[in-house]
Amino acid sequence: MLPALPDGDERERESSEEGGAAEERRPERHGCTYHGLYGYRSLSLLDTNLPAEAETELRSFIAKRLTKGALFEGMGNVASVGLSVPEGKVGCYYCRFQQESLLEMATLESDINAPEYVVCFLGGSEKEDTFRLELDKYIQNLKINLDLEQKNLEVCVSPYLRSWFEDAICPIQRVVQLFQDKLASLLHAALSYTPVEVKNADERTEKDISRFLAAASLQGLVQEGTMTSLCIAMTEEQHKSMVVDCSGPQPQLHNAGSNRFCEDWMQAFVNGAEGGNPFLFRQILENFKLKAIQDINNLKRFIRQAEMNHYALFKCYLFLKNCGSGDILLKIVKVEHAEMPEARNVVTVLEEFMRETSVA
Repeated sequence: MLPALPDGDERERESSEEGGAAEERRPERHGCTYHGLYGYRSLSLLDTNLPAEAETELRSFIAKRLTKGALFEGMGNVASVGLSVPEGKVGCYYCRFQQESLLEMATLESDINAPEYVVCFLGGSEKEDTFRLELDKYIQNLKINLDLEQKNLEVCVSPYLRSWFEDAICPIQRVVQLFQDKLASLLHAALSYTPVEVKNADERTEKDISRFLAAASLQGLVQEGTMTSLCIAMTEEQHKSMVVDCSGPQPQLHNAGSNRFCEDWMQAFVNGAEGGNPFLFRQILENFKLKAIQDINNLKRFIRQAEMNHYALFKCYLFLKNCGSGDILLKIVKVEHAEMPEARNVVTVLEEFMRETSVA
C-alpha cells in the first residue's frame, strides 16, 4: 500500500474547490503528496512538484533501482525513501511504462522504439500495499492519454499527476462518507453481484461508487466461472438493479438489499470515519472480503461433510442461520456445486430450511 499519511490534517487537497464535509474539517496543506515523471533511458525530469533537492534525491533512488533491474513495465513497486521534505521519509510508488499510442506503432514497425517513462507518487509513511492495483490502473490511463507536447503537459498531464491521491486513493473514503449508514446495502450489492445503477450523480461520484463496488467484490477471490454464473443468476433472479439516486444530499436507494453481516461491517466503516484515513477504510474493506471468503470456505466444508452425515447438514443450517450472510453464501455455493449432484442435493435441502425459517 502506498504511503499512509500521518494524520488526516496532513493530506494534500488538490480538489478542495469541490468541497465536501471531510475537506471542510481538515485544512488544506500542499506539499504532503508528491509526484515525479522521468524519461526512462536518461532519467530526464519531465514534471514534478518536489523541491529541487528532494527531486535530485528521488532521481538518485530511482537510478539505483534501475541498476538492480527492479522496474518492470506496467507493474508498480512500493518502497520507503528518505527525501529533503518536511516528512523526511516517505512512501514511494514507482512504475515504468510506455506510451500506448507509440507502443502500437512500435509493434507495427520494428525499427521504432516506443519511448518509456518512470512515474513516482510519494507521500506519508509506507504501509502494506493495498492500493497498488489502483495505482497501476491509474498509470494505465496515463499511458493512453500521455502527450508530452509542452502545452498538453501543463494542461493535462501535470494536473493528472497532481491528482493521484484524490483520484486513486480517496474514492473508498468518499463513498463511506457519502453513504454512511446506507453503506450496508452497497456492501451487500458488491458481495452478491447485484447490478447497481447510479442516477443523478456527477462524474466523480459515479466513478467512486463503481470503484468501491469493484474493490468490495470477491472478484479474483472466487473462481471466475462462479463469478460469471452468479452475475447471470442474480440478474435473472432479481430482474432489477439496485438504484442509487444521488439527486439529494445523501443517496436514496431503491431495490436495495442487506443482511446482518453487511450491517455489522457497515458499522466498522462508520466507526472509522472520524479518523478520515483512506488506508484504514481500505484495510477494513480487505478484512470484510477476507471474512466473506472464510465463511464461504467453511460452508463448502460443511456441505462436503453433509453429503455423508446428517448431523453435518444440521451444522450447515446453524452456520447459515448465524453467520449473518446466509442468503448470499447459499447462492454462491449453489452456483459452485451446480454440477455436483450430491452437493446440489444438500444445497436444495438448505434452501428449503432457510425458506421455512424466513417464513416462520
